[in-house]
Amino acid sequence: MSRVIFLCGPAGSGKSTLARRFEADGMVRLSVDAEAWARGHRTMPLPEAAGAEIVAELEQRLLAFVRAGQDVVLDLSFWSREMRDRWRELLLPTGVVPEIVQAVASRETVLARLEARAAEHSDDFRLPRELAELYFDHFEPPTEEEGPLTVVRTD
Repeated sequence: MSRVIFLCGPAGSGKSTLARRFEADGMVRLSVDAEAWARGHRTMPLPEAAGAEIVAELEQRLLAFVRAGQDVVLDLSFWSREMRDRWRELLLPTGVVPEIVQAVASRETVLARLEARAAEHSDDFRLPRELAELYFDHFEPPTEEEGPLTVVRTD
């Protein structure tokens, strides 16, 4: 059975760095940011229609990889319990219980990382400070009742 990791944390928390490590170990990495960049988007947040289209495609790719027995790391924010539940529900018919890996860094570290970004590649989207603060302040940390959970300090 496939292993699926929900990599969660606010923008700038270190998710993509962790996701690339899982990818180097053989997992398939799916990322809204990478897909958005490949489609020519250079600013965040994405227009609603573009974001919905990308998420729908990633959902289909996830299911195809799981059916093929591939291990997958989802490099998304998974910023709310509702979002995590929706993706968990998507996997329910496959029998896969996703693991959650939460990237945790201090607010100061996250905001400094985002401020230093130069928008040079898909893991380097810049965010206005107000939006970055909003993302950090409204992130809903996962709990152990959601399933397997690993917390990784990234600062």
